[in-house]
Order: sequence, then structure tokens, then C-alpha cells
Amino acid sequence: MPNPYFSFKQFRVFHDKCAMKVGTDGVLLGSWVDCNFAENILDVGTGSGLIALMLAQRSNATIEALDIDENACIQARYNVEKSSFHNRIRIIQSDFQTFESEKKYDLIVSNPPYFTNSLQTPDKQRTLARHNQTLPFDILIKKAASLLTSGGKIALILPAETNDLIDKITAKNGLFLCRKTFVSPKPETSPKRILSEYVNVNASAEINHLFIEKERHVYSEEFNALTDEFYL
Repeated sequence: MPNPYFSFKQFRVFHDKCAMKVGTDGVLLGSWVDCNFAENILDVGTGSGLIALMLAQRSNATIEALDIDENACIQARYNVEKSSFHNRIRIIQSDFQTFESEKKYDLIVSNPPYFTNSLQTPDKQRTLARHNQTLPFDILIKKAASLLTSGGKIALILPAETNDLIDKITAKNGLFLCRKTFVSPKPETSPKRILSEYVNVNASAEINHLFIEKERHVYSEEFNALTDEFYL
């Protein structure tokens, strides 16, 4: 039976009650995103609370973390309460589409549901977490853009095939690409994920490529450097 938790250097994340387990996508986004400038951060679709905890470790920000799923919120609250960052993270059960806040955020991050046309699983909780019918990309980005401070940023990790679509939706909502990293499993493989950061003021874009492994079970120097603060 697999462990119900994943241990990092400064915190432990239980994920047995969450539909989506701790995985490389969340660790990549939490390690990669520019968060040092942020005083207030919003994590949309927090799941186990992984990304919120990572950003609390990497910044001095106050973080609000949303999830629509009750069990995910229960587990995220537990993970936060057991961490040394509990006084800076608040878990909120809410549908982002109906979420209201008087506060504006310097940074909004999301590892969103992204399967659009794939077969839905019998597990309703897992389907909710994996399929973007509950939070379409255009609604996610439009709502997030409305909640940003001036100079605020949105950071996402998504499948590489959504690249052109996301760039069009963000441009439509007055957002400018400032950073993008194409992520490939190995040097010889095509990108499977994109890490993208958009800002609501005019900006030039920094674009690069990251390989996770040099060969099977041998991680690249770039991946190790990116995630070194977290992985044991």
C-alpha cells in the first residue's frame, strides 16, 4: 500500500483523501513560479495544499488556497496546521467561479483541471479534479485577471497542447506573457507541460526549456536545482 503522505524538507503532505495526489506538476509550479515579490497569493484548486505550502516556504506572503472539494479542503487544512507556515495560509472551500474577495492578489497560481475531452472516470471526486468542465480556462483566466493588483501575475502549469489557446485567452483578458518554460520528460521528447506566467502590465517574455530526466531515473541538473529546496 502506498504511503498516504509525501515528505518534503520542511513539511509533509498527506494526500490520501485528495483525488489528485502529490505529483511532478505541482512541485514544478511551486518551485518555478516567481513569488518573492508577492504579499498576497491566491492558490486556485489547492488540493492537498502542496503549492500553497511551497510558496509559503519560498516567500513571506499571506496565502489563501481554494478548492471546491470538501475532502481536499479537510486534508489541506490538516497539512497546513501541521506545518510551520500555518499562520500564513488559509484554506477556503469554494467554487472559484463564485468566489468573492475584496482583496486583490499580487500572484494567483493554479494547477487547474485540464482534461477536456477525455473519458471521465467513475470516481466523481477524481473527475472533478481532472476535468475542466467545472472551471473552463476562459473563466479561470478572466476571473483571476479581475482579482490581480497592478503588476500582478498569474502562473499556470498546463499540457503543452494548450499553449496557443492559453496565450489567446490571456491576451484577450489584458495579460502579457512574461515567462514560459516548456517541460519535456527527456531531451529527446517533445514538451508535455508548459509553465506560464502572465502579468497585467506590458512585458517582454523570457522563454526556455526544461528537461526533467537526462535518462531514466537520472534527473537533470536543471530539475534538481529547481526543486532542491523541497525534495529530500
